[in-house]
Amino acid sequence: MIAMILIIDFGSQMTHLISRRLKDVGIRSIIIDPDETMAKIKFHQPAGLILSGGPASVYEKGAPSINKAIFKLNLPILGICYGWQLMAQLLGGKVAPGQNEYGPAQLMIMDFSDLFYSLPSTSQVFESHGTTVMKIPAGFKVLGKTEDVRFAAVGDIARHLYGVQFHPEASHSKKGTQMLKNFATRICNLPIKTEKIDVDKIIAEIRDKVGNHKVIGAFSGGTDSAVAGTLTAKAIGKQFLPIYIDSGLMREETLGRIKNDFPKVLGVKVRVVNARREFLASLKNVTDPEVKRKTIGNLYIKLFEREMLKDPGIKFLLQGTTYADFIHSQGTKRSAHIKSHHNVGGLPKNMKLQLLEPLRYYYTDQVRKIGVKAGMPKDMVYQQPFPGPGHAVRIMGEVTKERLAKQVQADNIVVEEMKKSGWYNKVFQCWSIMTGSSSTAVKGDGRFYGEVVAIRIVTTKDRMSADWAQIPHKVLAKLSTRIVNEVPGISRVVYDITTKPPATMEWE
Repeated sequence: MIAMILIIDFGSQMTHLISRRLKDVGIRSIIIDPDETMAKIKFHQPAGLILSGGPASVYEKGAPSINKAIFKLNLPILGICYGWQLMAQLLGGKVAPGQNEYGPAQLMIMDFSDLFYSLPSTSQVFESHGTTVMKIPAGFKVLGKTEDVRFAAVGDIARHLYGVQFHPEASHSKKGTQMLKNFATRICNLPIKTEKIDVDKIIAEIRDKVGNHKVIGAFSGGTDSAVAGTLTAKAIGKQFLPIYIDSGLMREETLGRIKNDFPKVLGVKVRVVNARREFLASLKNVTDPEVKRKTIGNLYIKLFEREMLKDPGIKFLLQGTTYADFIHSQGTKRSAHIKSHHNVGGLPKNMKLQLLEPLRYYYTDQVRKIGVKAGMPKDMVYQQPFPGPGHAVRIMGEVTKERLAKQVQADNIVVEEMKKSGWYNKVFQCWSIMTGSSSTAVKGDGRFYGEVVAIRIVTTKDRMSADWAQIPHKVLAKLSTRIVNEVPGISRVVYDITTKPPATMEWE
């Protein structure tokens, strides 16, 4: 048997990140469902177990659980958030609703012997919970605490059982990867065996799956679709037909880059389909965010299938779907539905095309590494990502021609000023939002009542957690002044300073 760790998935949006962090430091793991636990332990004979977080509360009826027998197997176990709460409850502790805590917190470490070996006395961690352990089980002691959570990190050292209320797998838990590494190497005694991403293997897998068929490519010009397209072009050459659906919802410069830059990288011309009128017509009177995303997803597929009829050899639809898209659209059995990404949960059920998604189990930072290894220009690989539904999910409420024009103009101002200030390449994403809210202003010595624009600028590694960027006030002031003065009908500008979680990246 291969030495590894089993991750028991209770539905956390970040379960896959636990596996990702372990893989980054050279530890193999497998994600399993709670109902499979005893059988999988018997089959894999793991060196340790990690109980993931999840959206449920352990005291609720029907909440997922596990067989208490796992605590008698002499296996090291680490419970994370829900996993720790479940461990505490099963072992005689007490769990109850507590203070909601979402975002960064400072962990004060009191024991550095194993789980927190080599860490500083205080370390930023990322929390996302509304349930708290009120009483720890017998045999456990406190290893660390935050200002509001007394039992933020605990351990029964003799039985190798550990629990943390925060998420070490989140990129904004500064030393989280080291904590997971300590659990794997110091507590589970696993050796390190680093594996690198094999780009040639990804290309070969595309070639094997496609065979002699043709692939139509959903090409948006963004990083994910560009990397997926480059890999596919390398795998099957002219069997790949990249198509850009010009929805009118993307950033202004996208169409020019699609026509001029990407054919040089792909080695094939990108077909452009003008569908601006169709998208605006389909979004008329649509205000619900889920309906909006699914409307866009359905129209994209309809248009791609229309293009497919022009060539009977087309069998696959290539998408730049990443794991963040997948998990947010309820990608695992017990995870909560957050939003339907247009290229995952927004797809129609009876598609005529088969999906080809070579990046489905990679995060954005990994996708960028793959792109560089594939020989793509760095400025193309490291461009800021842009959502597939584009400006439509950055306009709260109905998308009209007039509001779309305002959003495009405001977003252009954000990008221009961020580039001028040198901050554009220091952040992960920056954009404007038409909030749909109105406020009173004074323009030309008279009362004016207009829409409020929000600005969101974030830093993140993998999009599963994010922090708002602390942009200099003079830059924010310039953004506000220009948007209020130049974009018609705008009364004021606000800056979104909410972390993810609890917020998502986009407002819709």
